[in-house]
Amino acid sequence: MGGMQVVANTKTDAQGAYHFDNPAIGNGPMLIRAVYRGVFFHQPLTPGTATVDVTVYEPTTNPASIQVPLRLLVFQPNGDKLMVGEEYSITNNSNPPAAFYKQDGNFDFTIPAGAELGEVSTFGPSGMPVRQGTIDKGKGHYSIAYAFQPGQNGVRISYTYPYAGDTAAIKESSTYDAARVLLVVPPTMQLSSAGFSAAGQEQGFNVFSKESFKKGTGFDVSVSGTAPPPSDASAAGGQGQGAPQDEANGHEAGATIETSPARIGDEKWILLGGLGAIFAVGVALLWRKQPPIEAPVPAPNAAPKGRKAQRAAQQAQAKQAAPAPPPPPPPVEQVKQEVNANLDSLKDTLLRIELRRQAGTITDAEYAIERGRAEQLLRDLVQG
Repeated sequence: MGGMQVVANTKTDAQGAYHFDNPAIGNGPMLIRAVYRGVFFHQPLTPGTATVDVTVYEPTTNPASIQVPLRLLVFQPNGDKLMVGEEYSITNNSNPPAAFYKQDGNFDFTIPAGAELGEVSTFGPSGMPVRQGTIDKGKGHYSIAYAFQPGQNGVRISYTYPYAGDTAAIKESSTYDAARVLLVVPPTMQLSSAGFSAAGQEQGFNVFSKESFKKGTGFDVSVSGTAPPPSDASAAGGQGQGAPQDEANGHEAGATIETSPARIGDEKWILLGGLGAIFAVGVALLWRKQPPIEAPVPAPNAAPKGRKAQRAAQQAQAKQAAPAPPPPPPPVEQVKQEVNANLDSLKDTLLRIELRRQAGTITDAEYAIERGRAEQLLRDLVQG
């Protein structure tokens, strides 16, 4: 979040092997960036680690390589401003595996008229968020140039919107087909949007859901009411051969795209982003819930006759008299209990990371790496 500085760079051999020898390595968390065909691929380098493998892919410009199964919007008032955090869950199931990338922008998004853009960050399968610059296309339309690797990726966007009189009417739009869109607000706020239905609560916040959004579809969201700001305890938030670069404390160097505006003051978006990470997991659990499974009951046969009928009746009476074995716990419930237990443990981990950051016992780079790992564990947990 504080800006990256390149401390060393080298080039791989024909087999992809590389080596760094620099006194700064090992003194703190760093990021390995491999540049292949103009596309960046990242992997964290933690202190004490001697070997880091970075997977690179051939790039593709085919937009069909990515899908958006989930879009999440979190609304949080802050005085006369409404903070909005969005997260797009993005999957790349390309076959053969390829990284979706376009230098002039390959992920488009819009913010409502009157909103002020905060920050944009992305994360790939490694789970580590990397701040992105934006390409301003005018009229609230932006784009980023980021290599979406095979597997699970995500884009996080923050912006503020006027909130005079503790009320706002926001016109949102859809730049991608989305299997599901979720709206999240504190319980003291009111939200209404046509087509969205209440989906219960997650982490004490109200969730509203709508299925199957099509690209180009607009929707209005009305929110009102007040809520305390998120507390600390609530947060968890070249061609041919590759050319790796070893970076520390980092902003992406060499980018030719426009820098995004400064982030929201007082670090409030970091707290909101932490909340969004928890919401995304909790709501994804809702999304994955399956209806209870019921065993079909066989239809009764016609009543037998004579001695056979008496023998059948005796057998039926014996079965009724014998105590029925207790049914095994439903597999869905077992999985849900295990997931909830692990989820609570990981939420505690996110909380400890945030508290260490607030206390100044962890650097921003260490914070980004550790939180990225924890969020990746959460995503792996949800995916089963």
